Amino acid sequence: MNNTIRSHKVRASELTGRGWLNTGGKDINLQSLRGKIVILDFWTLCCINCLHVLDELRPLEEQYGDVLVTIGVHSPKFEHEADPKALEAAIDRYDITHPVLDDPELSTWQSYTARAWPTLVVIDPEGYIVAHLSGEGHVQGLTSLVEELIQEHKESGTLRYGDSPYVPRPKPQGTLAFPGKAIELPAEYSEENTTTYLVTDSARHRLVQLNPDLETAQRTIGTTQRGWKDGNSDEALFNEPQGLCLVPEELRETLGYDILIADTVNHRIRALNWKTQRITTIAGNGVQRLIDGEKARSKDHNHIPENLNPTDVALSSPWDITWSHQAQEFIIAMAGTQQLFSYNPHTNRIRVFAGTGAEGLKDGTAQESWFAQPSGLTEDHQGNIWVADSETSALRLIRFENNTPHIETAIGVGLFDFGYVDGHSTTSRLQHPLGLTALPDGSIAIADTYNGAIRRYQPETQEVTTLIRDLDEPSDVLIEHTDTGARLIVVEANAHQLIRINIPENTQKIDEGSSQTARPATSLKGESLQLVARFSAPTGQKLDYRWGDPTQLQVSSTPEEFILSGAGTSQGLQRSLILNPQISNAVLHITARAAACDGEEGQEIPEHAACHLYQQDWGIPVVVDGEGEETLTLDLRGINS
Repeated sequence: MNNTIRSHKVRASELTGRGWLNTGGKDINLQSLRGKIVILDFWTLCCINCLHVLDELRPLEEQYGDVLVTIGVHSPKFEHEADPKALEAAIDRYDITHPVLDDPELSTWQSYTARAWPTLVVIDPEGYIVAHLSGEGHVQGLTSLVEELIQEHKESGTLRYGDSPYVPRPKPQGTLAFPGKAIELPAEYSEENTTTYLVTDSARHRLVQLNPDLETAQRTIGTTQRGWKDGNSDEALFNEPQGLCLVPEELRETLGYDILIADTVNHRIRALNWKTQRITTIAGNGVQRLIDGEKARSKDHNHIPENLNPTDVALSSPWDITWSHQAQEFIIAMAGTQQLFSYNPHTNRIRVFAGTGAEGLKDGTAQESWFAQPSGLTEDHQGNIWVADSETSALRLIRFENNTPHIETAIGVGLFDFGYVDGHSTTSRLQHPLGLTALPDGSIAIADTYNGAIRRYQPETQEVTTLIRDLDEPSDVLIEHTDTGARLIVVEANAHQLIRINIPENTQKIDEGSSQTARPATSLKGESLQLVARFSAPTGQKLDYRWGDPTQLQVSSTPEEFILSGAGTSQGLQRSLILNPQISNAVLHITARAAACDGEEGQEIPEHAACHLYQQDWGIPVVVDGEGEETLTLDLRGINS
């Protein structure tokens, strides 16, 4: 590596932004990091792929903490994410243990030509950029790269050992810490024979049963230690659990459990038997869902064999669960793969229920629909399933037509459109909603998380109104039935509490405007454009040519007519596009894939070698001004050489 990496030196740009967190109030510059290996992690707090990378980096930071410094560069997508209080809360919620640069104006993002969340940039101890990596799943390649850099700079005397500039922040106090979602428990689940509430205490990796006062803990399930362990509830381990689902009463005795838990960062579905207080795993093998080399290039990569035990299936950040009376299955919001999964307890089968895995907003059949980080689910009184599709700031609807699911969009426009607008659904806007519940009148209450509000959508009139606002990142909402009617229970995540709210008779109509994600547009010369996605397999891996070209580009645009020639999906990481001269502003949607397997160059890949799919989606705003780029180079895994 020492010759290939150092033969093309690119000096790292200085780190600029609004301020620093996790440093005890001190600013950091690159000169102070000289002698260290530095990983810049460009992230935004809403992005599930960014959260995956945070977890991928934890063991790397721990193993190489004396020579490696990770710097999180927070580059917000949504307006709310530019609020410094929201960033502080996210750092606490996800237990980020490295310095974070607050970069709301995307100044450092631009200086490093980042184009996607997440992006990783590796800087060597002498201050030169050695690698650009987009997406997730790079931990093995990063490990080998760090090892090579250590060896090279240890030999040259340019490696410096010592502690990180990280300074921890105070931890939240109180009964809950960033609660995720909640369900109502029937009276028989309480020692006092009264209705209680079960909450995922996500930042403390446990479940908490709250008394009717919504403050007093009657029981805790799991320890406060991050991990995975089945068994007795006082010893069980979870990892940032989110969604909960009360099993239909008629199935509880047969199935042997009462509650399902979306154990998000463990990539598992867990089950709780209330009487025995035992936790078991019913789905997920703990490995984030990947696709092997052969299936990555097939059209059938979403198929899960019927005979495969659900505990042998890889999942990816399950975020919520609900029971579908129409499908007679549990529906799972699989945020990490932009899909919905389903689990049939009668056949013990898990499958992809809807979504191709492409990120975006597309309606139609289950097999052709697109989602973007689905995070909340509820079933209405007619058996329809509603989905909080957070990254498109959308409310989606699944109707069952002749027992066949069909996906529609009730609120939402696209991946980069959001805002706070009430009114007709065609013009209304949400901002990263996470939770839903069906109200008695048939309307849907929405935890509009980044707007700090509970909104209501009325299907009959297609009108959106505001029930309550000025909340601190509400992440879930549920209905509480009383003798005099119904009230709302809201999970107010960043206030670390549940609150009870009366449903107002007169709702509000608010218009604070619609927005689009503000990222600097890439200037293009026009007429034609060459796309190049750089990929270099990590040391110890090689591209997998056993089933043909292991690389692929998928290209489209908004508006669709911007690309006259060259759109679509084909093998290879280079593409020539012919652009429409009548359109000057557009967004390019590009997905690059590469499949590599463990093995050395010049040798055959062993039959049972571990294979890895590298994939990244880019949505790149472009402006054709006649003076810009003729070649657009993107780094899937680019090594400077």
